[in-house]
This record gives sequence, C-alpha cells and structure tokens, in this order.
Amino acid sequence: MKDYIFTSESITEGHPDKICDSIADAILDEALRQDPYSNMAVEATIKDDFVLIYGEADTKAHIDYETIAKNVIRKIGYEEDYTVMVKVNKQSSEIHHAVNHENDEVGAGDQGIMFGYACNESDEYMPAPIYYAHKLARQLTKVRRENPLLRPDGKTQVSVEYENGRMKRIDTIVVSTQHAPQATQEEIRTLVMNEVILPCIEKEMMDEDTKFLINPSGSFVVGGSFGDSGTTGRKIVCDTYGGMGRIGGGCFSSKDPTKVDRSAAYYCRYVAKNIVANGLAQRCEVQVAYAIGKSEPVSLCVDTFGTGVKSDEELLAIIRKNFSFEVGNILKELDLRKPIYSKTSCYGHFGDPQFSWEKIKKLEY
Repeated sequence: MKDYIFTSESITEGHPDKICDSIADAILDEALRQDPYSNMAVEATIKDDFVLIYGEADTKAHIDYETIAKNVIRKIGYEEDYTVMVKVNKQSSEIHHAVNHENDEVGAGDQGIMFGYACNESDEYMPAPIYYAHKLARQLTKVRRENPLLRPDGKTQVSVEYENGRMKRIDTIVVSTQHAPQATQEEIRTLVMNEVILPCIEKEMMDEDTKFLINPSGSFVVGGSFGDSGTTGRKIVCDTYGGMGRIGGGCFSSKDPTKVDRSAAYYCRYVAKNIVANGLAQRCEVQVAYAIGKSEPVSLCVDTFGTGVKSDEELLAIIRKNFSFEVGNILKELDLRKPIYSKTSCYGHFGDPQFSWEKIKKLEY
C-alpha cells in the first residue's frame, strides 16, 4: 500500500519484560568487565516479588547474580523486597569448542538469521513510528523520575499516517503510565500531554484530527511485576524497528557478542544504515545467516524496496567490498567485547549514536 497508517510501540524500563532485559544485560556487563572473553546466556524471569535467574555461563568472572538483580530493580525505582533464585550452569562444552577455535578464530555461537534495517524518515535513520514511540517512552521515564505522581511501568504507541509511501502526519498517540493511587486521571492526562507528548512531537506532525489516548484503561496503580510477569527477550519488536523491518529468530539481551543473534543483527543495522546515510537508498534491509561454529555467513542479501540509486545486486557488491560479516571481524570492528550492553536494554538497540554500530563511514564503490 502507498497510503496507510503504521503503528509501533515502546515500553519504559519499569515494564516487567524490560526489568528482565536490564538484569540480563547487567549480568553480561559484569562478566565482560572481569573477563572480556566470557560466553554468557543468562536470562531472568520476574513475577510479583520473585526473580528467577537462569542460563549458561562460561567465564572467569565471579558474579553475584542476586545483588546485581536487586540493584537493577532498585535503580529502576521499585522498592519492594525481592527474592532471587539462581540456576546458572556452565555452557555446553560442545558449543564452547564450536565457538572458540584453537587458532583464535571465532565461530558463530548459534545458527540463525539476522536482519538490519534503516530508512531516512528520522535523523536516527529509524522508522518514524518507533522513533517517536521511543522518544515518548524516554521522556515519560524522565518526567516520572521528577514527579511522584508517576510510577515506573509504562507503554507508548504511535500511529503514523503515510501518503504515497511517505510519512504525512501522526494519527494517534497512546500513552499508558503507572501512577500513584491518589492521582486522578485528569491530573495524569494533563501531566502527560504537557510534559511528555508536547515536548517530544513536532507541531507540524500533529493536527486537529490527531487522537491522544492517555491511560485509556483508566486507573493504572498496580504495575511492574505485580501487574504482569516478565521475561528476558520478549520485546524484540520494540528492541528493533517497531515491526517496520523484519526481525531474526533470537533476542539480544543476555547474549555475549559471539552469539550472532545479537552481534550480527548489530552489524546488519550498521551496514543498512551506511547504505542509506551514504545516499545509496532511502530504505535498506540486510539479511545474513550463519551456521553454528562457522565464522563466515552462509548467505547475505540486501533489499532496498525499489528506493536504491543502484540495483540491489550492485549494492550487494558494494557491501561485500566495504564490510566483512566474518564473526571475528564483527567483534573487532564494532568493539563488542566490553561492558556496553546495559545501555541497550531499554528504548531500542538502534538509533543511539553512542553505539559503534550506529557510526557512519564513507563507502568505497
């Protein structure tokens, strides 16, 4: 369709799934801080005041899982006393030897497919719906930390109207926020409109027909893990492109960079963004696939949806000339063996210029 409305959502750090992503990546960062060659896949599940930490770890690091989890939850803003159970085993020796070769070559930590996407709809080269949804979620968290009426759990959603394939206006904005028991819905609506929505959304993107739905369900006092359960890796659409670009078969949080579900997805975004940023296409999606233990991908393709200044076959040749999808190169070029992952846990893994996979370089062709 050329004329359509597309919607994406984001969630705040107080959402139970994001609590679990944050715990998992804090554990990963601590492992990499002590041992950059840690192989980690330690996840979390939360419900009420109970946290289960589980998975596989092969590391020289000494990790206090319980303290890390409780510190993450407290930093987010929850003050309840949580019970933490830990069930972490050593990584399978078969997987470990497949990934870590004797000649220092790094093999893919699993088989699978990964995608990267970029477009010219925002200054972050992200699709407009998820760009605005994340922007609202970050602002909601900022306002919440300054206003006792708001609490940590929240969700945002933005519907963008496209005309002839290009964004025209915002049709609907939805914001749901946990709040203090004494807050009225009128207070919440006024606060969110004036301090969250209006500072984030350009006036020209809204009109008299734009709909604003603030806490449409009404009261939202019970939230976080007491309102819903949470698990690491359940918000991969929020973590990537809001549904506008395709996603691979695995989540990101908890996984060390030898696991291509994470590192190769970052590299695909890096490549796609550079195709768009260098003016070679308005939209670009890159797919790569790996076999476990093998360092080179088994396939690589590019799709610019008819927006490329060159054919997709020519762009694929440019990609092969300027980028290497060999696993060891990805780790080295993006400098991924260090504790950077807690910063990715909330508000998306893509778009933030502080990350190495967001840098732009001049392409040779």
